Amino acid sequence: MFNFRPLISTVLFASFSVSFSVFAQTNPQPDAVAKPDAEPPRHWQLMDLKETGFFGISAKQAYLFVKGKQSKTVVVATLDSGVDTLQKDLKSILWVNTKEIPGNGIDDDHNGYIDDIHGWNFLGGAGGKADFNETTEEVREYNKLKDKYATLTEATAPDKKAFAYWQRVKTVYDTTINKARTETEQLQPIMNALMATSGYIKKALKLDAGGTFKETDLVKITTTNDTLSQSKYVWATIFSQEGGNKTNAAIIKDLSEYLEKLNNDLSPDLESRKRIVGDNVDSMDHKPYGNNLLKYADASHGTGVAGLIGAIRGNNYGINGVADNVRIMAVKTVPNGDEYDKDVANAIHYAVDNGAKIINMSFGKKISPHKEWVDEAFKYAAAKDVLLVLAAGNDNADMDKDPDYPNDTFLDGSSTDADNLINVGASGAKLGDHLAGDFSNYGKKNVDVFAPGVKVTTIDADAEFNTEDGTSFSSPITAGIAALILEYYPTLSAKQLKEAILQSATPLTGTMVYKPGSKTEKVDFTTLSKTGGIVNAYKALQIASKMTGERK
Repeated sequence: MFNFRPLISTVLFASFSVSFSVFAQTNPQPDAVAKPDAEPPRHWQLMDLKETGFFGISAKQAYLFVKGKQSKTVVVATLDSGVDTLQKDLKSILWVNTKEIPGNGIDDDHNGYIDDIHGWNFLGGAGGKADFNETTEEVREYNKLKDKYATLTEATAPDKKAFAYWQRVKTVYDTTINKARTETEQLQPIMNALMATSGYIKKALKLDAGGTFKETDLVKITTTNDTLSQSKYVWATIFSQEGGNKTNAAIIKDLSEYLEKLNNDLSPDLESRKRIVGDNVDSMDHKPYGNNLLKYADASHGTGVAGLIGAIRGNNYGINGVADNVRIMAVKTVPNGDEYDKDVANAIHYAVDNGAKIINMSFGKKISPHKEWVDEAFKYAAAKDVLLVLAAGNDNADMDKDPDYPNDTFLDGSSTDADNLINVGASGAKLGDHLAGDFSNYGKKNVDVFAPGVKVTTIDADAEFNTEDGTSFSSPITAGIAALILEYYPTLSAKQLKEAILQSATPLTGTMVYKPGSKTEKVDFTTLSKTGGIVNAYKALQIASKMTGERK
């Protein structure tokens, strides 16, 4: 499952509920809505704290530090939902497999993947299809195992280890299903209300059926009509929480996609993988599968992640990526649901074998039935000196107590903290008690560092832009820093890249912040990660410049 912060899983869940209740029962006036804090600038994640007051990564200072120095192109793989290959900010920086002849239907380079020009889609099937609407791993595993274990007890189960795994699956499954039922019951009426009120607002603004509006458009509406006043209040409330940069269509789209995700758990299509992709997900048989198509309806997430890493800088369009000389290798691995371990392992191998030096992984899940395959792939990346950057997750959970998958605590006991993996939590724009994203996972041992991930704007598919929260964005910002370092210091190893980035995060000792998930409990920011700080590109380059390269 993507490590993004879904719209309704934030404070907006309460906001939607309150707004709908108000809309249905009262006649409030829009001017009663409290204005939120000012939106951070579009590029706040790149800014310098001392210079601007926004706790970004000091990108300007970083580029001044390497000014005049020659850079070397770095290939960064994004294991994600694919990418919009025509996006103006990405088109010219996509990795190109020069050993492959486009569109000839032949595996010219004999790597097992036909016409893999910009990457590969491990969710693809024949006829251009893709299995991008999936369910969670616990739902898949529960349905696979229930007939065998549901009638057993710990005393009667012949395989105690397998039964213990089943018990964990069932526990996670029950939590997931209960949550999906509850939220669907609460959110479907809210969706209906938003659709209806959106129609009234568009009519008042004289917009056509496909038109959109933002917070600033609401002031154009003056009315004594109760229904329109209530509609205006609902949307003013929503915009006040989500921020005025989003359109009504984007908010409805987010909610619709989340409802679809919940439905995928409640009414899963358990045959879609077999029907579309056709492989056996429980067999690492190394048979080729998938297709070379990278853009589907779910490409938004992967496009945004790629943009944060390397969107073309200084072109007066979109955003500026962190790194200025990268090639993005798109490996479609993650559906709207949980990724399969087989795909993650194969995607890492694909990226490594085709020249990626850094791999970004903005995803995670609660169950990993074939963790040994992913562990092996992590080790393979380490052996080939490839850095892995992983989003910590968005459940405001302590990863030291309840880890997500994948992770670098290997089943065989060979590692509890891999030298080539960075696990990243999400930080906010301002130094203060909200510095830690209230959704972000954390962990003094298992989360290495924090990076900007609250109200971060990036590019989207189809020439759109998107402002969201999530460690999904913190991870590629960190991967972008790693790429920037490697561009200018190409002899540094993956281990050294990790060291430079972690050392760049000055411990914020004494900075008291709200503990993620709590509105009352405060903790020292240094207790939330190994470094206790936030990544800084300028400091990381300074540190890197003093290292003696160890890359073989």
